[in-house]
Amino acid sequence: MEQTQPTQNGFLDRIRNHRLSATFLLLGVLSVGILAGSALTTTVHGKEQQINSADAAPLRIPPMTSTTNAFSTIAKQVGPAVVNINTESLPKQSTAPRRRTQRRGQSPDNDDPQQGDMQDFFNRFFGGQPGGGDGDDEDGGPSGGERRALGSGFIVDPRGYIITNNHVVDKADKIYVKLSSDSDNGLGRLARVIGTDKDTDIAVIKIDTAQALPTVKLGNSDSAQVGDWVLAIGSPFNLSQTVTAGIVSAKNRTIEDGPQSQFQRFIQTDASINPGNSGGPLVDMTGAVVGVNTAIYTQSSGSVGLGFAMPSNTVINVYNMLIAPEHKVVRGSIGIEFQPGVSSAVSRMYGFAKGGVLINRVTANGPAAKAGLQPQDVIVAIDDRQIKDGDDLVADIAPRHPGSTAKITYLRNGKQNTTTVTIGDRSKTVAEVAGNGDGDDNSPQKDDATQGKIGITVSAVPPALAKAQEISGGVLVTAVRPGSFADDLSPRGLDKGDIIVEINRHVVTDQAALTSIVNGLKSGDDVVFVVRNARARDKSNTFLGGTLP
Repeated sequence: MEQTQPTQNGFLDRIRNHRLSATFLLLGVLSVGILAGSALTTTVHGKEQQINSADAAPLRIPPMTSTTNAFSTIAKQVGPAVVNINTESLPKQSTAPRRRTQRRGQSPDNDDPQQGDMQDFFNRFFGGQPGGGDGDDEDGGPSGGERRALGSGFIVDPRGYIITNNHVVDKADKIYVKLSSDSDNGLGRLARVIGTDKDTDIAVIKIDTAQALPTVKLGNSDSAQVGDWVLAIGSPFNLSQTVTAGIVSAKNRTIEDGPQSQFQRFIQTDASINPGNSGGPLVDMTGAVVGVNTAIYTQSSGSVGLGFAMPSNTVINVYNMLIAPEHKVVRGSIGIEFQPGVSSAVSRMYGFAKGGVLINRVTANGPAAKAGLQPQDVIVAIDDRQIKDGDDLVADIAPRHPGSTAKITYLRNGKQNTTTVTIGDRSKTVAEVAGNGDGDDNSPQKDDATQGKIGITVSAVPPALAKAQEISGGVLVTAVRPGSFADDLSPRGLDKGDIIVEINRHVVTDQAALTSIVNGLKSGDDVVFVVRNARARDKSNTFLGGTLP
């Protein structure tokens, strides 16, 4: 009994020792694992140990391969002749109060670019700035200080002649041109204006050079077709030599009303055009310039895919006149005014449904007046060539040299006549704007038989207004019923203040004459009104027509 107890105790001690050994072994293993993890972490993050990557193959820059396409070829070909244009306009002292004006499609004195849906090339979207110079306003605001404008251009003569937009250089005190080969430092080379034409927004400038400069190839814009690929090259946001691609979206596009629109028929493109592109080339897939990027349509100050370029054929004609000794564009004129877009009722009434131009007004002592043409005559041919419309007439007459003659075929009261007109200088045959009365009607208004059939109320024309408009009769429209026949005439309805002088080629002498004419009208008749606007300062006629329901 005395020997058994020690034996048992020894056995228990051995068990305890084994347990302790196992515990220490486990702790040792865990310690090694922790240390190994720490070492691994140090290796990955601390890079204290080197990993063998001898089996990794190094990358090599591959040899150049030919991936050139038509776009890149054209960009390399034309790019060296495209220039960046910067201008400076110094602050001007003025004693006149600043006016806030707004034209349709532009807000020259308004800092809010959302004022108009059409913000065109005379504004900030092509580098225009409110209230003055055109361009990105870098150093000065409307309150004063030096202003800088930004645009593009392209070299057409190795001696340094450059085509750009008039609005890029207009009113600039200094013009700087930077070639594609010039350093990014500095403003560039000083340029001077050779000539400008506001009607087409084209300008020619020149830089001095000791060596021949690269030039573009000019193309025939008539060959450009809707759907053709084109490239726009320029300096949008001062990012020179930027190339964008698109297609010709439309041709012969007009984007602005007024006299200038007679000479502004644009190529429309969806190539991205932005501020600074103005004056840069629009290039076809042969590398030829078919247009000068001039305007964009936008509602957000940026490109929305509607750009407009002046066709190269127009640009070439203007350029040739601007580099001539007179350095100005001379356009022919015969001294008439006409109304574009007359209704079919008007054309049927005056017998020119197949084409012609109805004369609204003849300039006193102008070429047409001297040749015997009168208001309401219809010009149907020039030198025996049929005239389609007013645009066709302008396109024919404008390029003719003042002093040359043209045979005019016209209709008067349905009878065809001919006369010879001596072409005049358009700048000298613009009609003088004469003053007129205020058009206020002080005579009592009364209902007229015309109210029920055509929807107007009229009164006698005040003597002062009749004298100002140089008429001896007529009736003054004092009210127009909304939705009536008179309200729906084409191209616009009758308005309060219109003076009706004729209906269907019958002179309206007074209210009784008007009533008699209207009573003779029946459903289905073409009805053509000859009217004058009492509040307009000119004395030209407007022709409004429709078919009586």
